[in-house]
Amino acid sequence: MPDDAAVARDAAEADAAFSHPAVEPDTTAAYGDHPDQVIDFYAPRGDAEGPAPLVVVLHGGAWRAPYDRRHLTPFADFLARRGFAVANVEYRRGSPIPAQGGTAPVAGRWPETFDDVAAALDALPSLVRDALPSADPRRTVVTGHSAGGHLALWAAARHVLPADAPWHTARPAPLRGVVALAPIADFRAAEELGVCGGACAELLGGAARFDERLPYADPAALLPTGIATTVVQGRTDITVPEAVAEAYADAAAKAGEVVGLTLLEDVGHFPLIDPAADACAVVAEEIAQLAY
Repeated sequence: MPDDAAVARDAAEADAAFSHPAVEPDTTAAYGDHPDQVIDFYAPRGDAEGPAPLVVVLHGGAWRAPYDRRHLTPFADFLARRGFAVANVEYRRGSPIPAQGGTAPVAGRWPETFDDVAAALDALPSLVRDALPSADPRRTVVTGHSAGGHLALWAAARHVLPADAPWHTARPAPLRGVVALAPIADFRAAEELGVCGGACAELLGGAARFDERLPYADPAALLPTGIATTVVQGRTDITVPEAVAEAYADAAAKAGEVVGLTLLEDVGHFPLIDPAADACAVVAEEIAQLAY
């Protein structure tokens, strides 16, 4: 268990990250009929000439209903001010009704959470043409934080899903790469550590379905992807500990794939998406390394 000082530091970092006011998008487009099937678009700021790389952002929040894309809008705006075109994706999350005998909302929906991420990525090229003409979809990088980091890794691995998966694609997505921020990237490691109160098992429909559905959802089981991947991880993160990122990197190595692992000293979970934190500038640089 984290000590009191670590818990206090984590709370302070969370307060700092969530202290920024939400930033309204330049435009919003739907990729489906459900109210959560929408994407907010942010045009690149500044004087850069020519089309800008497109950064697809997937928010975290343990796949749970109370946490939506709004908390990531300052981060999306930060990237836009760095010259990127940004697509901030919403998706269906868990029920606001607690699981039986539990006290927290259920994490995610099976299969709707995955349906939405797949549909959003598939719809993006056509949506971008109309909603964000300043973007260059040929230079797309997917990023996500925490549970969104899981979804970013998963979205880049659809071509290695089991053939009977409804989200399976015949070829890799045309991505420059993935930058996963403190991702829930190895479900077994996360469950052993109790990450987000057992959210991984909830996402897969409970302990009885965990092993059955793991090959369809766990990034550590979907390797190698052949797509450039970097994980950015704070070493003092107590929400999704470093051990989860290391387990994913080890799984990648065993599969013959090199995954970049950028470990930030004295950084916890939330500075990675806090525009006022130095860690957020590191994230932007990691995205730029893949995008340009």
